[in-house]
Amino acid sequence: MVAYDDQGGMNAAARMWWMVRALGHERVYVLDGGLEGARSAGMTLTTALPDVDERPPYPADTWRLPTADIDEVERARLSPSMRVLDVRAAVRFRGEQEPIDPVAGHIPGAHNVPLSENLEGGRFKSRDALRALYAPILSGSSPEQLIVHCGSGVTACHTLLALQRAGLTGAKLYVGSWSEWCRNPERPRVP
Repeated sequence: MVAYDDQGGMNAAARMWWMVRALGHERVYVLDGGLEGARSAGMTLTTALPDVDERPPYPADTWRLPTADIDEVERARLSPSMRVLDVRAAVRFRGEQEPIDPVAGHIPGAHNVPLSENLEGGRFKSRDALRALYAPILSGSSPEQLIVHCGSGVTACHTLLALQRAGLTGAKLYVGSWSEWCRNPERPRVP
């Protein structure tokens, strides 16, 4: 399966990649460069539906990729060995602009690397460039000690894909993300 969107994978394609892999499929990919990249490469595009061999249903009763809930994020933000990474735009992280959620700001202790920094010219940066981008955040911690979130758990998947491209696998997705965190008044917020 190859997923694509018109935003360099930053929206639906990366989320689909994560969800289908989390259900147990391993042969799932995101088209680097998205729809525009396919057009630029001269790929033939069609709206015709392919013939698909039907398969029997299979059980999908649990996520097979790591996730974190709100309580784990709380513990992680206070732990010196854990990292919380917010991939929203810097203006949202700083609380200067919030177009979606009722409260602006970020989770105290979280780091910010906007997901747009994963791309260069509409395509993913090289493995080495992505490793260099995330090395300061990990700061000696393993990727398994990283929790990635965004506003609603969708665009964080783009950074999980970038981390995989960089060979930094095992980070967790905080599905509830800022949308859940900011709606819980007992949770601290910055600013």
